[in-house]
Amino acid sequence: MNYEAVIGLEVHVELSTKTKAFCGCTTQYGGKPNSHVCPVCLGLPGALPRVNLEVVNKAIKTGLALSCSINRFNRFDRKNYFYPDAPKSYQITQNDFPICYDGYIEVTTAEGEKKKIGLERIHMEEDAGKQLHSSKGTLVDFNRSGVPLIEIVSKPDIRTPEEATQYLTKLRSILLSLGVSDVKMEEGSLRCDGNISIREKGASEYGVKSEIKNMNSFKALEKALRYEFDRQLAAIEKGEKLSVETRRWDEATETTVLMRSKEMANDYRYFPEGDLVSLNISEEWIEGIRASIKELPHEKEERFVREYGIPSYDAMVLTLTEDMADFFDDAAKVSGDAKGASNWLMGDVSRLMNEKGTWISELKFTPKDLSDLLELIKAGTISTAIAKKVVEFMFVEGKNPKVIVEEKGLVQNSDEDFILSEVKKVLDAHPNVVEDYRNGKTKIMGFAVGQTMKATKGKANPAIINKLVKEELDRRI
Repeated sequence: MNYEAVIGLEVHVELSTKTKAFCGCTTQYGGKPNSHVCPVCLGLPGALPRVNLEVVNKAIKTGLALSCSINRFNRFDRKNYFYPDAPKSYQITQNDFPICYDGYIEVTTAEGEKKKIGLERIHMEEDAGKQLHSSKGTLVDFNRSGVPLIEIVSKPDIRTPEEATQYLTKLRSILLSLGVSDVKMEEGSLRCDGNISIREKGASEYGVKSEIKNMNSFKALEKALRYEFDRQLAAIEKGEKLSVETRRWDEATETTVLMRSKEMANDYRYFPEGDLVSLNISEEWIEGIRASIKELPHEKEERFVREYGIPSYDAMVLTLTEDMADFFDDAAKVSGDAKGASNWLMGDVSRLMNEKGTWISELKFTPKDLSDLLELIKAGTISTAIAKKVVEFMFVEGKNPKVIVEEKGLVQNSDEDFILSEVKKVLDAHPNVVEDYRNGKTKIMGFAVGQTMKATKGKANPAIINKLVKEELDRRI
């Protein structure tokens, strides 16, 4: 019997505002414990919240970018529960009137088909504090209490862990492009919970779902969903009864662990937040925000494929961050060699950034410099091997490649007489090369070419070396 997964994701996004959702305390990450607090975010008696309109603006902006409808009437609610890191014993959130609804994110299935993952809703809420556990007990830091969040809830349209990862990757790139969040999973500004059940393929009814928490990376998301699918499948095949549960992902054991039976909505006793006014969002308000939305990553991706003719994979990688997309866009336009710019950015430039822990915005060279490097290679002034060295100098010194080539004496040598003399020296020093070539082992040419490149310190023209090595070998046999 074949089974399929039914997956929905709940993504909590910490918004990049200067102050908290309902008070004037800073949202700055870190700081001395309990130093970014006031009577409002501590839930002290008599303290009254007020709506941070920048939170509303960023929520609307997100909804529009994700093709959502905007609820013209908006109201906040209280979600009641007791937990040490919830100082009011309730959370201000939205239940009946989420600010956005019915959007979608498009992904590509394993079969290469486009698929829309529906969005149920996006609602605004405040974050809780943070518990710090130790052998001596538990401490609570309320600095994060009241930090503004939006929760983006997908419909159960995801069928594989890979689709879930693709959905979250695309969502992250859109949020980053919009500037609504820094989406740093390591700092908790992007957090994801997954709901998963399984059912027979072709069935219309849903199975018994589990919610998985504590997935703090894309890799963890994929592993947790795959593990939970296998766990539920094994239980069904054994005839065991599944129950609705909240589980957490344990990174050390790479398993999901039971936390508690799943709460239902009525357990939270939602009711309207009486201390906050309702919001009536006008068409002018919405259209003003819509006008501020720039070209989105997936739109750039489609344009890069259409305009520059680069592969879809290249376009997808280059649009993961806005800075990388803009750098490529400029370099492709200036150089007229989009594929060359793509190869260098995705290859050596990305390698150097990863090694040094830097971002594209911190590069010391410009798109025009990269274009000049491509020009030097195309003109035969330098080889690809030399270009790799030049890029490293560009990365460290920020100089134009033409200046670096001149200063370092890296111009490619295309003097055939000089190169032939070096080829002859290599073949004289390795007589077995000629013998192997005579016996039909033509791959030995690669060794001779490599030795000649080494002898000329990488400065000789590779195309000329290949030509002269073959000619000299043919002559000697």
